[in-house]
Amino acid sequence: MTRKKSSAARPELPEVNFSEDGEIRYLHLGTEWIQGSMFLDRPYDIELEYVQRMFGWLLFFPPAEVKGAHAMQLGLGAGTITKFCHKKLKMTCTAVELNPGVLHACRGWFRLPPDDERLRVVLADAALEIQKEEWRGTVDALQVDLYDEEAAAPVLDTPDFYRHCRELLTEQGCMTVNLFGRSSSYAESVEKICAAFGEDAVWAFKPTREGNAIVLAQRTASCPSREDMARAADALQAQWGWPASLWLKVFKPLVK
Repeated sequence: MTRKKSSAARPELPEVNFSEDGEIRYLHLGTEWIQGSMFLDRPYDIELEYVQRMFGWLLFFPPAEVKGAHAMQLGLGAGTITKFCHKKLKMTCTAVELNPGVLHACRGWFRLPPDDERLRVVLADAALEIQKEEWRGTVDALQVDLYDEEAAAPVLDTPDFYRHCRELLTEQGCMTVNLFGRSSSYAESVEKICAAFGEDAVWAFKPTREGNAIVLAQRTASCPSREDMARAADALQAQWGWPASLWLKVFKPLVK
């Protein structure tokens, strides 16, 4: 989902376009900023490092229970997370996107499958949609990536928003959020997440080279042993080829 900040009427939505560089296609919202990407020959794999880290919740979730669990994405982007959850992890997926042009691009240019019994894209304002009773307590993995066309700061970043996000989650559910770790708003965003979830339930990656910092918050705080986390990371690396075994060097609880 993408939108400009405004306290007045619903703003004009940005133009959606794409570019290609070799084997990779990129989604843009009328600017040079990358809003998502896809390998042309491997459309269901994940190319960007920060997007791989958005799956940090897999370090906490029982592997045998991933298939059939409910993943919700706030902000469709190029559909990368939704496609991976649906095609690779065999999860039930709900994506909430404000801009119909983004959905059209994902279906036409980025190989997002049509809605089916396990996939539903909702065209709506995420701030309002997540307050609906039908979603409360149903989401096992909530992945939040909400930036406008300038990619300057999250468009939904209030204590109430994060409180509503927590209410979506099952008892073992996790939220991952993409923040810009080198921006002045990062510490404020983390403080708001902690206020909604509790400091002992919040973990964070150090920023990637591009500055994306993934923050993870648990509905129910837990702190697995380092050995258990290492086994989970090794399994993710072996299965998906991500550098997950290195994650534990840059992924820490806020409260130790």
